[in-house]
Amino acid sequence: MERAKTAIVFPGQGAQFAGMGKELYEISPAAKKVFDAAEDLRKGTLNQCFNGTKEELSLTLNTQPCIFTVSLAHAASLKERGITAGAVAGFSAGELSALAYAGVFSCEDGLKAVCKRAELMHERAQKQKGSMSAVMRLDEGAVLKLCAECGVFAVNFNSPGQIAVSGAEPAMAAFNVRVAESGGRAVPLAVSGAFHSPLMAEAALEFSKYLKGVKVSPPEIPVYANLTAKPYEADADAIKQTLAAQMQDPVLWRQTVEQMLADGFTEFIETEPGKVLTGLVGKIKEARK
Repeated sequence: MERAKTAIVFPGQGAQFAGMGKELYEISPAAKKVFDAAEDLRKGTLNQCFNGTKEELSLTLNTQPCIFTVSLAHAASLKERGITAGAVAGFSAGELSALAYAGVFSCEDGLKAVCKRAELMHERAQKQKGSMSAVMRLDEGAVLKLCAECGVFAVNFNSPGQIAVSGAEPAMAAFNVRVAESGGRAVPLAVSGAFHSPLMAEAALEFSKYLKGVKVSPPEIPVYANLTAKPYEADADAIKQTLAAQMQDPVLWRQTVEQMLADGFTEFIETEPGKVLTGLVGKIKEARK
């Protein structure tokens, strides 16, 4: 597989499942090293990944650090087999995994940042209850119109024909009803808050303050940002600003993949525990034909 044309993509919250990463831990020394380092830093990570219940893993405080660990462990196992990336991208929390893979953070600092991000998002979600739904069978214009009418936000542009919407309850409940009435389908997502919406502004501000004390380095390979659909800049302050803003702004996944395809990346590998992103990539590729 030609490295220059291969991209690795890292999943975000919602990809978790009970037992994730256990087989990797047992068969890959490189993956085991990542898991053990995460366990040293955050006690209980192994048990949550391998034995956690669906309810436990659905808590933002647990989901994000566990997915970060499993994703980097899988990426390490790929490197062990000689499979590396010419560029990376991550979906939402997965962007921190992508940045760690590209050398922007050390794995330790990356996990600490993920834990802080999860903590801030959890706290904000507790203050104002919200939810997210993936909308299908409606075009973008129709989704945006319903969002404006219901007071919710289009936040994840996943693929042609699929947009995730975020907002406070009961506005989201009303929105889901309106989607069905309009001939679409709204599927609630396994998250615990109104992520990537203005409801996360307070959390994004606090994360920005936290990142001021985190050492970052220029990416060793291009890291495509959710916020801009373009590679991160090399400037440390710009990296931190982009990463913090991502928490309250839309994930431009469709646009990101379109840019990566335009830049010549033809092969996409998704790390565990995800199975969704490469499916979205396939739909985006198909729509471009």
